Amino acid sequence: MAEGRKTGKHLVHSHAHEDVPGTVNVQALEGDDTAYGQALYPVPADDPNDPLQWPGWKKDAVLIICCIYSFLCNSTLIGSSVYIGIYAVEFNVSPTVASQTSSYPTLAFGLGCWVLIPMYVKFGRRPTMLFSQLLYTFGTLGCSQATTFNGFMAARIILALGSGVCEALPVQCVNDVYFLHERGKRISYYTAALCLGAIGPLPAGYMLATGYSFRLFFYVEFAFAVALLIATFFLVPETAYKRHVKVADASISSSSEPTTEKNGILPENLEVEGAALVMQRKSYVSQLKPWGPIDKDAAFFGMMWRGLTYLLVPQVLWVITSFGIYIGIAALAVNYTFPSIIAAPPYNWPATGGGLIAIAYFIGYGLALPFSNSSDRLAARLTVRNNGIREAEMRLGVMLPAMLIGPAGLVVYGMTAQLHLHWVGYFAAVAMIDWSALFYFTFTLAYAVDSYYANVSEMLIAMNIAKNAISFGMGYSLLTWILESGYKNVIAGAFTGVLLANNLFLLLFMWKGKSIRVAIAQSWLARLHRKTAAPSEVL
Repeated sequence: MAEGRKTGKHLVHSHAHEDVPGTVNVQALEGDDTAYGQALYPVPADDPNDPLQWPGWKKDAVLIICCIYSFLCNSTLIGSSVYIGIYAVEFNVSPTVASQTSSYPTLAFGLGCWVLIPMYVKFGRRPTMLFSQLLYTFGTLGCSQATTFNGFMAARIILALGSGVCEALPVQCVNDVYFLHERGKRISYYTAALCLGAIGPLPAGYMLATGYSFRLFFYVEFAFAVALLIATFFLVPETAYKRHVKVADASISSSSEPTTEKNGILPENLEVEGAALVMQRKSYVSQLKPWGPIDKDAAFFGMMWRGLTYLLVPQVLWVITSFGIYIGIAALAVNYTFPSIIAAPPYNWPATGGGLIAIAYFIGYGLALPFSNSSDRLAARLTVRNNGIREAEMRLGVMLPAMLIGPAGLVVYGMTAQLHLHWVGYFAAVAMIDWSALFYFTFTLAYAVDSYYANVSEMLIAMNIAKNAISFGMGYSLLTWILESGYKNVIAGAFTGVLLANNLFLLLFMWKGKSIRVAIAQSWLARLHRKTAAPSEVL
C-alpha cells in the first residue's frame, strides 16, 4: 500500500469530497496525504483530537475492545442454549418454556439498539458503551444467581437489551476513526468476532463436567465482562467528533478568528496565536471522563423513528436480509440439527460431540479472514482506473465466489443429513457456509456504510432491529419444520433457494447500484435524511 506520511508526525490533509452519497472524488492534490495513491476520505480536521488523526495503536485498541465485546455478548446469548433441558428441570418449567430464555433475549438484543444508538449519538460513544457494559455485567451476574425462572429470564433480558449495541458500536467506531480505504478490513475483524460468538455452546457444554451446572458459564462470562469494562474505561476514549470548517475568504483569514466551528462555537482545546489556530491535544486523564458534551442538535426520539425509514433503502435492506438469512437459516439450522443428528445412528457420537461443529466455524471464518482487505484493494484499483472517482460498488466484485459457495454448502449439509453420509460432509458444508457468510456480513455492511456515510447511526438502528427480528422469526418452529419435511426438502431445497436469491442481488447492485443511489439521493427520503446528516467534513 502506498501510504502517505504517517499520523502522529504531522496532521494528515486531504481534498477528497463526496459528490453523490457513495461516490467520492479521491483525486490527490498537492499536499494531500494518500493511500493506494488516492486522497484520504473522510477529510480529517486540523486537530490532533480528531479520531482520524489518532495514531494507529489507539484506533486499533478501540476496535479490538469493540470486537471482544461483540464476541462475548454473542457467546453469552447463544452459548446458554445448550442448557435448555437443565433450565426446564432447575426451574420446573417445560422445555418449550425454557427455550424462551434463548428466543426472547435474541429479540431484545436487537430492540436494545433502538434506544442505545440514539444514546451514543446524543451523549457520546464512550458513556453509552460503559453503560451498556454495566448492564451486560450485572445481567450475567444475575443469571448466575437466579433461583426462579422469572428472575433468570429478567436477567437474560437485561443482559440482551444492554449488550445489543455491541453489534452497532464497532461499525460506528470504524466509521469514526478509520478512513474509507481501511473500512473493509476492519469491518471484517468485527464480523469475524461477532460470528465466532457462535462457538459459545462448545465451552458451555464442556463446563457441565465441572459439576457447577449452568452457573459456571455465567460466572466465567461475568469475569470477562468485568475485565472488559476495566479495559474499556482506560483504553476507549470518545470517538464522536464534529469537524470544523476552514474559511477560505482572504479578508477573514487575516483576522484574529480565521476558523470557526459549524455551530459558531470554538472548541475548548483551541488557542488563537496571532493569525494561526493551535489545537491542543487533550491529556490522557481528561479523556477518561465517563461523560462528555451532549449534542444539542441530535434529536433523540426523532432518531428512533427516522432510523426505521432506512428499511426503505435497498442497500440497507440487503444487509438486513443477508445477516438475517445467514443467521436465521444457515446458523440456526446447523445449531438445532447437528447435535441430534451426530448423536443418532449411524454416527453415535457422545452428546458432548455436538459442540465440535465449532471447528468448522473456525475453518470457514479462518479461510475467509485472509481476504479481509480484498475489497479495499479491489476498490482502490478500480478507482485508479476511474480517474480517482470511487464508487461504493467497486468493492463488491470480491463477493462473486461467495455468492455460490454459501448455497452450495447448504446443499451439501442437507444431502449429507438426508442420506447419512460421512460426518466430514457436515464440517465441509458448515465451513463453506461460514466462509461465504463472512464475505456477505462484511462487504454488504461496508457497502452500505460507503453508500450512506453521513447517517450511519440511523442506518444501524434499522439494521440491528430488523436482522434480529428476521433471525427470531426464522428460528420459530424451525426444528419442527425440518423434522417434518426432511433435510433434503427444507435445507437443501427451500433454504438454499432463499439464500441463493438473496446472494444474487449482488449482481443487481454491481450493475445498477449507483443508479439506485442517485435515485434515492433525489427522493423525499434523502431530503428527510439530510436534515439529520452528520456534519460535513473539512472543506
